[in-house]
Amino acid sequence: MLCPLHLDHTGHLEAMTAELDARIEAMMQPSRAARDLLITIPGTGLRPAAAVISETGPSPREYFPAAGHLASWTGLCPGNHESAGKHGQGRRRHGNTHLQPALAEIAQAAVKHEGYLKSLYHRHVMRNGGYRSKSARNKAIITVAHAVLVIIWHVLAAGKPCNELGAGYFDRRLDPDREAQRLIARLEALGKRVTLQDAA
Repeated sequence: MLCPLHLDHTGHLEAMTAELDARIEAMMQPSRAARDLLITIPGTGLRPAAAVISETGPSPREYFPAAGHLASWTGLCPGNHESAGKHGQGRRRHGNTHLQPALAEIAQAAVKHEGYLKSLYHRHVMRNGGYRSKSARNKAIITVAHAVLVIIWHVLAAGKPCNELGAGYFDRRLDPDREAQRLIARLEALGKRVTLQDAA
């Protein structure tokens, strides 16, 4: 008896969802080029891209001269806490409560794919306590959401698709000599003697 009612209700919800998708698609037509650029960013689907454009517009550079201004308006910049001339990390600003969930959704999807954003997530999780710490994972997602927003600003400002920096981005940025000295120091602290020889 209840099964047909549930099926009817499910069918009604699916029909409403399809109608809303059609309306969103119609409203997105003037901004379709911007949306097509956004979906080149890892983790960004059609709906999150539409949500971003609905809040920032297709040309955020007109209102935000730099990516940092957009991040501040969105509330994804850490707050500033100053006491006795010393600066510390404060709470994030409240910002745009409609845009933040869309960026968090994109970040959650992005960290599941190999690339720059996943590497960024891993670095910040480990920096803040490791994967067993829910707080560390949450902080890392906010960091990735901020990075996504910066990418969004640059993609829309340049009018070009996202350029994936790759999973090895942070390794390539390392100073080879400085990294070698760091590794030597770690080995010596373990009681090992290290002799360096250039590879053939």
